[in-house]
Amino acid sequence: MAGDLEGFNFEQRHGKDRVRVARVWRTSDGRNFMVEWNVSISLFSDCIDAYARDDNSSIVATDTMKNTVYVKAKECSEQLSAEHFAILLAKHFTSFYKQVTAAVVKIVEKPWERLYVDGQPHEHGFKLGSEKHTTEVTVKKSGALKLTSGVAGLSVLKTTMSGFEGFFRDKYTALPETQERMLATEVTASWGYSYDTLSSIPCDLLYFQERYKDVKKVLMNTFFGPPKEGVYSASVQSTLYQMARAVLAGFPDISAVQLNMPNLHFLPVNISTKDNPSMVKFNDDVYLPTDEPHGSIQASLSRFWSRM
Repeated sequence: MAGDLEGFNFEQRHGKDRVRVARVWRTSDGRNFMVEWNVSISLFSDCIDAYARDDNSSIVATDTMKNTVYVKAKECSEQLSAEHFAILLAKHFTSFYKQVTAAVVKIVEKPWERLYVDGQPHEHGFKLGSEKHTTEVTVKKSGALKLTSGVAGLSVLKTTMSGFEGFFRDKYTALPETQERMLATEVTASWGYSYDTLSSIPCDLLYFQERYKDVKKVLMNTFFGPPKEGVYSASVQSTLYQMARAVLAGFPDISAVQLNMPNLHFLPVNISTKDNPSMVKFNDDVYLPTDEPHGSIQASLSRFWSRM
């Protein structure tokens, strides 16, 4: 929250980071469901006196915020998405405390996946996956809402159907052009929803969880293409754009997409000696994997009215 303080423009907020909570739901037929969330909370509030006059009476203690996460998780008797839990927390802080004008809640969901044994889903067994589901929610006292979701650490690779040629060349350019290379990246994506008030969000508590799965599927399908023939990538830039466009085309309630796709290189290997000039001859089959240094490609695509 911003305000005038002794002739200066003063902005402040406070919160609690890395509150880890796991919630288990047990159904009557014996199946268990679980989530593990890492929650960060930031409150905008009218507590300037705490900074300037040693008056802490308006501060919501960060330990209180931590305890609130556990209490609210306990109160959730039904399964719900990380987005709905973030909204629930932000709504609580802005409605329960008169001095709080806005709340920002970020959640990273750890990728626990149900375990399958002999092709059958285990009733209470889980294994840790890779990419993480993320969300950030901002709720104002008025009920105004800003909601984004995302995925982090989505590692994808294809061994062919990728090239890079026709790029600008000058005296510093050493990279050869190619129509055949491996393409690997670790996708970090976020997408903003068009829901702008608390009253406008879907009532289904797992709506955003399913939307997350569907968006992730579209991102991967666009990257890889059909299972037999694939799809050619003329550059990471081109593939990134096609992925973002596919998300906006497929989901009307998503208003903007932001993608960060580093180019994780697999360098062709050729090794020779004077006595053995063809010790290792590259033929699109032997590579040196390296991620330092790597190319950095990021962009966003949004509808004209997007607030993201």
